[in-house]
Amino acid sequence: MAAYMRNVMLLVSREQTSFLTRGCGAAVISKRYVRGLRRKPVRVLFPDAEEDPGPKTKPQPRVEDQHERRGKKEVEKKKKEVKVTATAAAEHHEDRGSFRNRRNEPPESVSEDQVDDVRFERAAPGDKRLARLVSVARSRTFREHQGKILLEGRRLICDALDAGANPQMVFFSTVDRLRELPLDKLKRATLVKVKFQEIKIWSDVVAPQGVIAIFSLPDPSRLNFANTGHSVPLSLICDNIRDPGNLGTMLRCAAAAGCHNVLLTKGCVDAWEPKVLRAAMGAHFRLPIYPNLSWDAVENHLPKRVTVQVADSGCGPDRSRETEDLEANVSHKPSKAGDYGWVSTRRSHTDVHYEEYDSDSDSEDEGLSLPKVDTKLYHESWAQSPTALVIGGETNGLSLEALELAEKTGGQRLFIPVVPDVDSLNSAMAASILLFEGRKQLLKLIQSGRKWKTKAEGQLP
Repeated sequence: MAAYMRNVMLLVSREQTSFLTRGCGAAVISKRYVRGLRRKPVRVLFPDAEEDPGPKTKPQPRVEDQHERRGKKEVEKKKKEVKVTATAAAEHHEDRGSFRNRRNEPPESVSEDQVDDVRFERAAPGDKRLARLVSVARSRTFREHQGKILLEGRRLICDALDAGANPQMVFFSTVDRLRELPLDKLKRATLVKVKFQEIKIWSDVVAPQGVIAIFSLPDPSRLNFANTGHSVPLSLICDNIRDPGNLGTMLRCAAAAGCHNVLLTKGCVDAWEPKVLRAAMGAHFRLPIYPNLSWDAVENHLPKRVTVQVADSGCGPDRSRETEDLEANVSHKPSKAGDYGWVSTRRSHTDVHYEEYDSDSDSEDEGLSLPKVDTKLYHESWAQSPTALVIGGETNGLSLEALELAEKTGGQRLFIPVVPDVDSLNSAMAASILLFEGRKQLLKLIQSGRKWKTKAEGQLP
């Protein structure tokens, strides 16, 4: 009876299995297929008398599948290695050689850190030397304290090198910019190649040339000036010139007129300011310039037998009448500072003490004794010996020390007459007119062979 019941239960279970197989045959078959792939082959044991009909290894199709999978993985791995190697090679080529191809230069023409036997550096990311030195060179206090100046542009740097200035560092954007400079004079300087964007950030001009240099503050007595043979015994004294453009233009005119030297009194703008350097167009390296001088030091830089002339913007409210008086050889000697045009009523000394005054007085110039200096038209004869010309600033005008020096040396107040209702000329324009007029008069005397010529040349410092 028990055996019968087991057979019945086995029959029922088979019927249920067949029913489930008919209902969801696809699912069962796929499940069995997947399980069959994961299942390991069964090892068949044969009796001792019988031999093994086949090798005791895994089925051949299974081994081929494994080899195929391994081959695919190795191929994908090799492809990735080839791609990474190609990318690295491209980046390496771009870093080391592509900049030469962009400039159409052969790779063998310029080495990585040397050009024409001159070695240079490449600024690393985060290099702050350019920013630090430019910031220092733009400040007058730091320029005087550290003795460094900033020069920008090929022409200005070449003029400085030709005059014998000492370069410390040169920043350039391309090797072509470096080749434009005299490399034989840059062997002791530190050459640094930076990006053009860095130079553009720190440049003062709209279109930078891609080269900035830091020089030691030049000593005028040690520079080599090429045009000394064409100079005349004429000096320019800048009295309280505070506009950088005016001072640079005056230095350029002094160099063009062949002046012997230029003297800058205390109160003038710094001669090595970037704006002055650009306006002067290399005049700093064509004639000696002595900045920040007191009036006692000014006299020491002038010849012993010198005549100091001062430039005046006008001589009184009625210029036409003044011109007529001058033509009639009538000397006009005003007694007030306001009648001197550019003359200031204040001294430039730093130890001046101010006192209270009565506001009801007629004029603050009342009782002030000014030096008596005759006036003269600019085209008349006034440069008959070694001459020094004083140009005052447009704001404060001539200082009293300039008038005293002119009176002491027998000089005159020179003025350029203009049409009525027109303001005075710009100080730089007036300086150019008077300097070339003085050069013309001195050249006439030199060509005529006057005796003072030899004496003056021996007395020039």
